[in-house]
Amino acid sequence: MSVLKFTLTFQKRVRLAQGLWLLSWIAVLSGVMVFSMGVFLKTELMRRAEVMYTHDIHIVPNLLIVVGLASVGINLWAGRICQDSMDLERFARWKTIFVPYFSGSLFITSMLLVAMALSYILQPNLEESLKVGLKNGIRFYKDTDTPGRCYQKQTIDRLQLEFKCCGNNNFKDWFEVQWINSRYLDFNDPDIRDRIHSNIDGRFLMDAVPFSCCNPGSPRPCIQDNLRDNMAHINYDYHNEKLNLFRQGCREALVSYYMGLMNTIGPGVLSVFMLQMSVLLSLRFLQTSMMSVEDEESMELDTEGYLLEKSLKETFEDMLQILKKKLKLPTAQVEEDTTSAGGEEATEGEASS
Repeated sequence: MSVLKFTLTFQKRVRLAQGLWLLSWIAVLSGVMVFSMGVFLKTELMRRAEVMYTHDIHIVPNLLIVVGLASVGINLWAGRICQDSMDLERFARWKTIFVPYFSGSLFITSMLLVAMALSYILQPNLEESLKVGLKNGIRFYKDTDTPGRCYQKQTIDRLQLEFKCCGNNNFKDWFEVQWINSRYLDFNDPDIRDRIHSNIDGRFLMDAVPFSCCNPGSPRPCIQDNLRDNMAHINYDYHNEKLNLFRQGCREALVSYYMGLMNTIGPGVLSVFMLQMSVLLSLRFLQTSMMSVEDEESMELDTEGYLLEKSLKETFEDMLQILKKKLKLPTAQVEEDTTSAGGEEATEGEASS
């Protein structure tokens, strides 16, 4: 028993082909949109590559780019098939590629759902990558004269100013690292020598943060050193001075930003998936309705279009049989080769004896 079987008149087939042609071109534009979303997300991730420890999340934009380009191709083909559907000679040329075309199109379309799922599944990986990457970025902030880290300070400063954040978890992360290069320290200063000698690792630590942590919305000039000393500044309270510095950590800000991008991309990808499935279903009905049209005289007759020629169970069983045959074919060939080789060896043995 066929699944979703409909009777289509000649006029309905013409309208189906026309509507599908328009829908396929809309799907082409949606494929371009998916490609653009992938490129944009890839660019945004690459901009902050220096503060990411791993690049597992890049699989999402890479998949969107590939699927977007492939979607453009299959929908261009769908539009061409619609144009040739009313010409029997041209349409006959497409009959041999329908099975691989539908198989490839379903695979590509399913990758849209995979990309959308991965954008949520990889969120912990993104957060952990940023956690380690930002920690290393803060630690190497001072190494402006070290090859490979020359622009680390610039990257961190721009990041904190752009996202209005400070440190990895918060501004206190700067208290745990030496973020001032040693060549800018005056080692003749007793206070600096005491700070270095009092640290077991010989680092110059202080309760201060870089200028990029300063909140421009603060009503007073930025206080970025001696932050835990209330007596060092007039009318200053370390626990209540919330406007002076950015209080949000950069990891939280970046995770929120990227997940906001992915949450926006997700519904867009889902809508493209629905549109792509509509194109494939419509094309399937058009293809099956044209199967019984053999010549120009039968062009205007009513035909039947269906999604599956048999029931779901029968179709699944047929696919299993085809798969089993393909899997058994190499085995049979190996057995035949082994048998023939054994026969040849036996013949050679008899000849030698």
